[in-house]
Amino acid sequence: MKNIPYILKEFEAFTLQTKIADVKSLFNETTYSHFPIIKNNQLIGLVSETDIQGITEDDKALNDFQLLFSLFFTEENNNLLEILKVFALNETNLIPVISVQKEYLGYYDLIDVLHAYRNTPFLNNEGSILILEKEIRDYSFSEICQIVESDNGKILGVFISESNSTSVKITLKFSSQDVNEIIQSFRRYDYKVLSNHKEDYYLEELKDRTNYLQKYLNI
Repeated sequence: MKNIPYILKEFEAFTLQTKIADVKSLFNETTYSHFPIIKNNQLIGLVSETDIQGITEDDKALNDFQLLFSLFFTEENNNLLEILKVFALNETNLIPVISVQKEYLGYYDLIDVLHAYRNTPFLNNEGSILILEKEIRDYSFSEICQIVESDNGKILGVFISESNSTSVKITLKFSSQDVNEIIQSFRRYDYKVLSNHKEDYYLEELKDRTNYLQKYLNI
């Protein structure tokens, strides 16, 4: 997945000599939850806005508070999904970016990354979205793609949106002239369709059959 946003360098990274007062000033000026700290152009950690606001010794330097540092980052060649995972796992809106040689390059802003993700075919292209569920031991992405493509559909994106020890929920986006046929194909392969679709005639057919049976029994 391409469309990686630009690496930002608007604000210089902190160093161990940066005063707490200056750190607070940057957090007050921005909306960032964390900000990176470097030494000899190497990332050594990040400090959070929450932790810094709890420090009262504004004349001291970050070097005196290294126990508060956390460490997370992304490499410059990582894709959008890998970057989003780092944002989510660390509950942050800023991620430092490092090179293959582990040098600090700058940072990604969550808003920029979300804008880049919005421009991917998964979100930007017209298509239908199915939410499917199946036992974790029985599903496969190759089978999902085969079901869609055998009914002349085209995959726009697919990912696991939820999982546990027994089952997975899969979000699928595709384009097709016959959405109902693809929905029914998934049911034939024992996928449960969790999302509702106006093109899904299965429940309507069941209702018609139930009404017919009821009329028959009332004769």
